[in-house]
Amino acid sequence: MSAAHPPSIGPAPASSAPAGPASGGPDHRVTLGETLPLHLDCGLDLGPYQIAYCTYGQLNADKSNAILVCHALTGDQYAASPHPVTGKPGWWNTMIGPGRVIDTDRFFVICSNVLGGCMGSTGPKETNPATGKPYGLNFPVITIRDMVNAQAMLLDHLGIRELFCVIGGSMGGMQVLQWAASYPERVYAAIPIACAARHSAQNIAFHEVGRQAIYSDPDWRKGDYLEQGVIPRNGLAVARMAAHITYLSEAALHRKFGRNLQNRERITYGFEADFQVESYLRHQGSTFVERFDANSYLYITRAMDYFDLAAQDRSAGAGGVLANVYKGAKTRFCVVSFTSDWLFPTPENKEIVRALNAAAANVSFVEIETDKGHDAFLLDEPEMFRTLKGFIDGCAEHRGLNGVRT
Repeated sequence: MSAAHPPSIGPAPASSAPAGPASGGPDHRVTLGETLPLHLDCGLDLGPYQIAYCTYGQLNADKSNAILVCHALTGDQYAASPHPVTGKPGWWNTMIGPGRVIDTDRFFVICSNVLGGCMGSTGPKETNPATGKPYGLNFPVITIRDMVNAQAMLLDHLGIRELFCVIGGSMGGMQVLQWAASYPERVYAAIPIACAARHSAQNIAFHEVGRQAIYSDPDWRKGDYLEQGVIPRNGLAVARMAAHITYLSEAALHRKFGRNLQNRERITYGFEADFQVESYLRHQGSTFVERFDANSYLYITRAMDYFDLAAQDRSAGAGGVLANVYKGAKTRFCVVSFTSDWLFPTPENKEIVRALNAAAANVSFVEIETDKGHDAFLLDEPEMFRTLKGFIDGCAEHRGLNGVRT
């Protein structure tokens, strides 16, 4: 199940694999697909295109210590370094760094902005070379597999034949599963966290609500807002507010906000943000607009909606057998779910585990007890840290990667 135009594996240019300091890698841009375009699932070819990425730690001499971190829907390449727009710390600072679970004293960590994203990788906000204007809705519809194929071409550019580990949560977990399906020979260990092998009807429905909020904003201008000098702020903010509710649990919302009022002693009998939870969601929406592109939101949510690994089992046609996707895979898997995650609940994660077991794959599974909801994978979860550190250390020992930088 390789890409229709599989990336070739060749020597890396001498300057193509810069390594940043463990405390935070530099931001890189690379142009790919100039001679061999990326063939997309929609049937179109894309090239040349740009991928933006950050690196942390150092690549060892035999290039065997690389870990690819895959980001979620609203994430980006700044997994462990300050965000250039918001100034906030990296979204996975709790996991990546010297001595942490993903130890940058031992591993070379790569995190790229997905194809279709809005932080430097080619997407709808970037310039269409054919017109000299932003792509807008002329950007081709992409899939999770397209994102992974683009990442594979990035690794070819870096001269990295095999990844020690691919890890990610939510949409990042989907990418992990796709990596192990499309490039099993290139993935030694895979850690999909809080995800599923296909997007559920409920999740597609939530995404459609968000997209309709964007469409309904008069400033969306049928996707041409950048060309017309406006931004559909209200629509994108509402989309973010609705989605953010799904990332939390009822228990977490109650613990954090309850029915507490926002900067007042009594209700106003009006429609201002009387409650703290209202103010919180409005803040989430308004700050999101400053760092994310509305059209990218449309494209990436659609990519998640289309994700269905079992359908890639061509031996059975559409609606195939998930286990067949991983038949013969040598990759070691650790699947992680959270008890309070209702966006990608444990039964959906267990479906992945059952399929891997049916394929005779090497798989471990852990369900983390927490009331923090889907976003628990981004938060301080000691049990998750212990589990993943044990899994990574075990894989490293088996792989002969126990030492520090070489």
